[in-house]
Amino acid sequence: MRHGKYPFIIGFLVVPLALYLVFVVGAYLQMFQLSLTDWSGYGGFTYIGVENFQKLWDDSVFWIALRHNLYLLIVMPIVTIALALFFAFLLNSGGKKAGGVWGSKVYRVIFFFPQLLALAIVAVIFGRVFGSDKSGMINGLLPQSWTPWLFLADERWALTCILVVLVWQAVGFYVVLFSAGMGSIAEEIYEAAALDGATKVTLFFKITLPLLWDTLQVAWVYLGIAAFDAFALVNIMSVNHGGPNNSTQVLSMQIYLNAFQNSQAGYASALGVVLFFLTLTFAALTLRVTRRDAVAA
Repeated sequence: MRHGKYPFIIGFLVVPLALYLVFVVGAYLQMFQLSLTDWSGYGGFTYIGVENFQKLWDDSVFWIALRHNLYLLIVMPIVTIALALFFAFLLNSGGKKAGGVWGSKVYRVIFFFPQLLALAIVAVIFGRVFGSDKSGMINGLLPQSWTPWLFLADERWALTCILVVLVWQAVGFYVVLFSAGMGSIAEEIYEAAALDGATKVTLFFKITLPLLWDTLQVAWVYLGIAAFDAFALVNIMSVNHGGPNNSTQVLSMQIYLNAFQNSQAGYASALGVVLFFLTLTFAALTLRVTRRDAVAA
């Protein structure tokens, strides 16, 4: 039996490993190769060295898109995690014995509901919610005498509207995730702290938050990666795919536009390489900066 263990394990691993190397690692390597070419997306190509990266450096739209991605990267995880922690703590109310607020099990289902919807459907729904005329849900609730708010057609608010949708769509998943983490904390810890006179706020900051640190760390990385994307929402909700006037432009949208509308697949690959290293650097820095000694529950 022991002699057949390794061939058995290798037999299971070889096919998925080969598929991963071909369709994931191979695709990344091909992107690096194409970023050094003038490929239009059709036919052959010529190697042009780092010319695409030089063009990218001088591209003002790239810097606008990067600034928007960094804005989402900072604000979205902070708001989402803060809301998710608040709701999860209310649902658990500091320990299993407390049982959380009334109807907490129903609230968990309601909070998780947005995760069941495809992001494209969410984008279409909120496109109507933020409609710039009286047919939009928010403007429809305003008095007839009020001038409708433009929302997605207003450069000052368009990106904030997309940020609101990103948070709305993500917060339910992290409520459930943090609730599961809080549920795994030993009830005796809360009981001992309560006997010492700890309030709900003290329980949260002195017990819940430190014991959830690893979960928070993972949540921050996932939310950061989502903030670097935001393609579906920008593509469907924004005016002219990143407008008005590039006010909602992000890197993933720039990759799509250059690859499939401007026939600059080589340049789009260079943008993809930059986005790849930005995401990788963010994940590594987050894990490094937030690293701390494990706290036993």
